[in-house]
Amino acid sequence: MIKAISSADDLAQFVREHRKSLGMTQVDLAGACGLGPRFVGDLERGKPTCEIGKTLQLLTMLGIELTAVTRTDSND
Repeated sequence: MIKAISSADDLAQFVREHRKSLGMTQVDLAGACGLGPRFVGDLERGKPTCEIGKTLQLLTMLGIELTAVTRTDSND
């Protein structure tokens, strides 16, 4: 599945939905990643200042690959 993520809220919703589809709680996910449950909660609430390294660690554990795509804006 390809999902465009353009905000912390978009990422939060995607992570929360994916975690739930795996039948995991926030505590389960935190333990599997070696992170604190507070971090998982902050990420799933769309906190924009979540540490990128920890976020990438969590995404990797969930099997989510982050890919950067350069957009071209027709207004340039």
